Amino acid sequence: MVQLVFPEDVNSRGTLYGGRMMYWIVTAGTLTASRCARGLVALGAMDDLDFLHPVVLGEIVTVSAQVEFIGRASLELGVDVHAENPRTGLCRRTTSSHLAFVALDEHERPRPAGAAIIPTGAVEAAAHAAAADRKAARAAARSAVDEGVPDEPAAGTHGVSISRLVRPEDALSGTLMFAGKLVAALDEVAAIAAIRSCRQPTVTASVDTVYFHHPLRVGQIADFRAVLTHVGRSSMEVGIRVDGEEPQTGGRWHVTTAYLTMVQVGADGKPAAVSGLAPPAAGEPRPGREGESRRAQRRARIAALRQRGSYDVG
Repeated sequence: MVQLVFPEDVNSRGTLYGGRMMYWIVTAGTLTASRCARGLVALGAMDDLDFLHPVVLGEIVTVSAQVEFIGRASLELGVDVHAENPRTGLCRRTTSSHLAFVALDEHERPRPAGAAIIPTGAVEAAAHAAAADRKAARAAARSAVDEGVPDEPAAGTHGVSISRLVRPEDALSGTLMFAGKLVAALDEVAAIAAIRSCRQPTVTASVDTVYFHHPLRVGQIADFRAVLTHVGRSSMEVGIRVDGEEPQTGGRWHVTTAYLTMVQVGADGKPAAVSGLAPPAAGEPRPGREGESRRAQRRARIAALRQRGSYDVG
């Protein structure tokens, strides 16, 4: 999927919104999975996402997705994103991730995917095996529902609470909210929490693995509650818990918990030191205590991605 970066896609510094990139990634993944499964699919999880380079106004973004493993009702996809400068022809790897989808029937319930993958070479066999391992690991990890982000930002902490109604334009098919809209909203809420905390412009640096435990449907209410869970030199980790509510009954459920890293930028567009903020204390909720560990894992992921480098498409 190829996109040209328009003015409505960028922030005041002329760089692409992280939420817009996430929306494109989920859209490309949904296109690929639905073609393969021949019908409706829903996103079950999106693995770690690290943005290596800023994408600027006028650049060309290419999102490539392929199905790497198929279970009974699930599809594992790999996604690569590159940004091309049309003037120089230089193309840089911007990010990569893996997405897990579930095939749905006309009643929006899981159904057999109706397809199979047979690797035809060593490269495909390796990708197939790695995807199978991710599926198994993800099944174990998502069984532990993360309750770490508090229901309401505690007094004196940096946080934000936002509620919104799921509208018909948020659904791709039927009544299910399109996951691309949800991840874009996650990025917006994280940006608000970070900007309110540092009072300076920020950009999205990474998103940790997001598990979608329960769907949202048209007419329901989505509650976003975000808190600052870790502060680095120029980065701020924001933990966001999303809950759904059925307005007619008042029933509530946990949709997802996500951790996004936002980086403060200066007038030159480069990372700037965060001042006036202290990391959460040791006695604060678990997300704050584990923030440093998550930060170390992100650094390792980014180092591995950067080894792939840039290339010229001209």
